[in-house]
Amino acid sequence: MKKIRNILAINFGGIGDEIFFLPALISLKKEFPDSKITLALEPRSKSVKDLTDIIDDLFLIDVKCKNKYAELLKLIFKARAGNFDMVISSGGNKLISILLWMTGIKNRYGYYTGMLSEKLLTVAVPLNKNQYACDMYHDLVTPVTRHKTFLPEINITAQRKIPNSVLIHPGVSKMSVQKGMIKTIPAETWAEIIDLLQEKGKKVILVGGPDDKECIDTIRATVKNKNFEDYYGKTKSLKDLGELIAKAEQFICSDSAPLHVAVALKTKTYVIFGPTDDKKLIPQSELVCAVKAADKCPIKPCLWEHRQTTCESLECLKITAEDVVNRISL
Repeated sequence: MKKIRNILAINFGGIGDEIFFLPALISLKKEFPDSKITLALEPRSKSVKDLTDIIDDLFLIDVKCKNKYAELLKLIFKARAGNFDMVISSGGNKLISILLWMTGIKNRYGYYTGMLSEKLLTVAVPLNKNQYACDMYHDLVTPVTRHKTFLPEINITAQRKIPNSVLIHPGVSKMSVQKGMIKTIPAETWAEIIDLLQEKGKKVILVGGPDDKECIDTIRATVKNKNFEDYYGKTKSLKDLGELIAKAEQFICSDSAPLHVAVALKTKTYVIFGPTDDKKLIPQSELVCAVKAADKCPIKPCLWEHRQTTCESLECLKITAEDVVNRISL
């Protein structure tokens, strides 16, 4: 292959999706160390650049807005003007291969979505959704690199651990809640978890982002022992949150972006899982533990597999504070 100096990567989704995508970009950088990598992503996920020096530039493309086709046209114009040697895109939509062909970039890599993708792409990579998401994305670069990066790597400096500490991030993105995707336990249960951990002598630290205000306010009002460290509002960026996660001995969170930051930092993490598939969202590692209800739902995990919103019963999230605390190494 001709020397690759300028790579365009396209990955639309939330910040968690961008963190999942990092191993693929890292392997590309290892294979082509002198290359410049530009990532096209949604504006809501631009903070991923604060976590890594692998990404040299961003194209912010708002595919969720009313004018999404104008945004995609903007991407095509930017790609044509960018003098790129290679483009790699995630996404299982059949139109992806047409989009990449329209960029005019010579080397085009995406998922196989039918005969058209075989004709328009340099390599149409088989899409295997039944694996850890980092591995699924990494499949895109296997035709061009001998390197394999298994987990995300982020630029957070080593932190001194706070002895006996448990950091709690209870929230999920407001967008998922607005779309009817309930993925965590009630705020009142989080408050019980804080009380139980303090009863067992743990130093509890509570943190959350702007989307978590309602949840945090309920926890503050409900918790009995107010002696926990309240860091809500003190972390101003994803990198600040990463530094706090790195300081914690243990971390408890929902299925949300902070989980993937913790995986990258190798902090011992316990994750509440309900309707989503833990096997696709966390690596097989002793450092990451899925906390799940003992329900007998026949279609669990259902979210994205069988439905686009969660059901009303939410039996998969009938997880008590005791269930969570009993899983933690005390």
